[in-house]
Amino acid sequence: MELFIIFISAAIVNNFVLAYFLGICPFVGVSNKLSSATSMGMATTFVMVITAIVSWLLYNLILVPYNLTFLQIPSFILVIASLVQFVEMVIKKVSQPLYRALGIFLPLITTNCAILGLALFGSMREYSFLENVIFGLGAGAGFTLALVIMAGIREELDLADVPKPFQGAPITLIVAGILALAFMGFAGMI
Repeated sequence: MELFIIFISAAIVNNFVLAYFLGICPFVGVSNKLSSATSMGMATTFVMVITAIVSWLLYNLILVPYNLTFLQIPSFILVIASLVQFVEMVIKKVSQPLYRALGIFLPLITTNCAILGLALFGSMREYSFLENVIFGLGAGAGFTLALVIMAGIREELDLADVPKPFQGAPITLIVAGILALAFMGFAGMI
């Protein structure tokens, strides 16, 4: 039951994008189309789960025993950058259209503060290995959920009669704010 609570908390209640406002760049940049939002969400989820695994091992098996916790942030950044390069190579090899659709946003996963936040939150909360993996999976699912919801709304907005001053970025930011308010309604539930 505790693992389920960690998953739901990371995915919905404490959604990285809509509650912590981490990962806003890909949230706004890739949420134009549902297909690219889904692909970006899955790629980010994969990186988050692998980051949760590797960062837990690195922190608990190397940094803490050797009293090197001051190297936590640089080592986590190095791990994340390496993982993103790996994912980028795999996507380029497996699906050229997806690689082109994600464009510059794929390498930007490296600088996605949601992934660094995941690694730091996991060590700060002192999760066990399994709890950290579930936390990473929940955070990735929540990130994907936020992207997919936003992409669906933005596709509908393309067909809507939006007043000229609100077209583009203004309506996107207004919708993001309303989504954040809606997700705040889950706060206090878990």
